Amino acid sequence: MADSTSKGGLEGVHAGATSVCEITQTSLRYRGYDISDLAEHSCFDEVAHLLIHGELPNKSQLAAFRQRVQAAMTLPEPAARALADMPKSIPPMDMLRTVTSIIGHFDADAQDHSRDACLRKSERLLGQTAAALGAWSQKTQGVAAIKPDPNASHGANILAMILGKRPSDLAGRVFDGTLILYAEHEFNASTFTARVIASTLSDMHSAVSGAIGALKGPLHGGANEAAMNQFLDIGKKENVQKWFDDLNAHNKAQPNNKRLIMGFGHRVYKNGDHRAGILRGWSMQLTKETGQSHWIDIADALQALMLKEKNIHPNLDYPAAHAYYQMGVPIPLYTPIFVCSRITGWCAHIMEQYANNRIIRPLSEYTGPALRPVPPMDKR
Repeated sequence: MADSTSKGGLEGVHAGATSVCEITQTSLRYRGYDISDLAEHSCFDEVAHLLIHGELPNKSQLAAFRQRVQAAMTLPEPAARALADMPKSIPPMDMLRTVTSIIGHFDADAQDHSRDACLRKSERLLGQTAAALGAWSQKTQGVAAIKPDPNASHGANILAMILGKRPSDLAGRVFDGTLILYAEHEFNASTFTARVIASTLSDMHSAVSGAIGALKGPLHGGANEAAMNQFLDIGKKENVQKWFDDLNAHNKAQPNNKRLIMGFGHRVYKNGDHRAGILRGWSMQLTKETGQSHWIDIADALQALMLKEKNIHPNLDYPAAHAYYQMGVPIPLYTPIFVCSRITGWCAHIMEQYANNRIIRPLSEYTGPALRPVPPMDKR
């Protein structure tokens, strides 16, 4: 029988070992490097190299890595046609999931699980997911096509493709920084999904497609979009208390149809997500260019209320909402941006699973009826 003392959602269960990421209540480390240190001193290209290849690159390695990724920032023609034929109304996460699957049909290494092949696929996927997001922005937002700047960071190039123009230096740096913060987070739902799929020795594109499906959920990746919609609904700082009271009144009146306050709480961090503090600071810097400090005023007021009333801290999705909004990123693209970052962590975990594999097959605790006989048809 399964351990009946375990909590739902595998909370507190160690489901495997990893050398990719370490999380504690006070730190987040990518392959031994603290997230604060990486966020201050590295660009996302360096962090992507760290996660995929295992070490931070030197100058020549970084240049070569960036060149390979930028060369991959295009879609196979069948994938581009499929994207062009998709309805504009579908969630962009559905587009990314489908395009990722199609890309696998045209990757020469698709069924090769060797490390060298997986490294090549990881770099291509990093470029191809960015290209898909850029093409979707052109299709749905009508922006101009922007080619990657070989001298710009991966994040600055993605933001340019989303906006259809080159961003300011500050916006490019902040956007690139958000990719660092989102890149990896141990055995979260989407990463664990990818590892489960990889453990069956399925291909990398299938594992990434499954991870995208998991990330689409509002309890995982979609929280940054929901958080910004909250700020828009509140409108101004003076409305926070009434908005909060109205939501609580609704939940009391309709307990089976509760509305959640998104961007708060975390399964692992109980005393606050330190990534959130980093990104809030960057978002404050953006206000010098945008003049949109009122979004942070709203966020801070709601944060103080949540801490007072529920003792819950914000997670990374909370400041990501107002940071992306200030940069002009359409709200439906917030979670796809998450994909363009987390693809590095997913690929690192998939390769780690392949290298030391045993199929992931946990037990369950049965809660159904006891043994009973099958009754005759006329007795049912």
